[in-house]
Amino acid sequence: MIIITHRVAGIVAILTIACFWLATVFSELFATEAAVIAVKTAIPWGFLLLIPALVAAGGSGVSLAKGRRAGRVGTKRKRMPILAANGLLVLMPAAFFLAFKAQSHAFDAGFYIVQFVELTAGAVNLVLLGLNMRDGMAMAGRLRRRPA
Repeated sequence: MIIITHRVAGIVAILTIACFWLATVFSELFATEAAVIAVKTAIPWGFLLLIPALVAAGGSGVSLAKGRRAGRVGTKRKRMPILAANGLLVLMPAAFFLAFKAQSHAFDAGFYIVQFVELTAGAVNLVLLGLNMRDGMAMAGRLRRRPA
């Protein structure tokens, strides 16, 4: 059961972050100001899904590791503080700031600077979560290297 929890929570987390990122990019590039406001306002509400998914993935991952710290488990463990710090110190404050600015129709330089930082930090988290997913699949035997 813990394996299923870990897989589902990890997938929910990475898909939620990807949705945030893609919705932001598409609304900024192709949509109206009203759509940007809607996306920026909705993202903090998405934390109600994302945070429990990340907690469940992290907790179940620690349980599945059973104290191991070497190999792929160790590599995944080393990525987690970066992911957590990036999320708690950059992405969440940026999301709340951008939601406030968007609701105030304040699309100024500060908004776009923070937007750039948020998109960059979000891309970093997507890459790190993707690497963790790849390593997890390899550990489970679901990912095989192709012969050269």
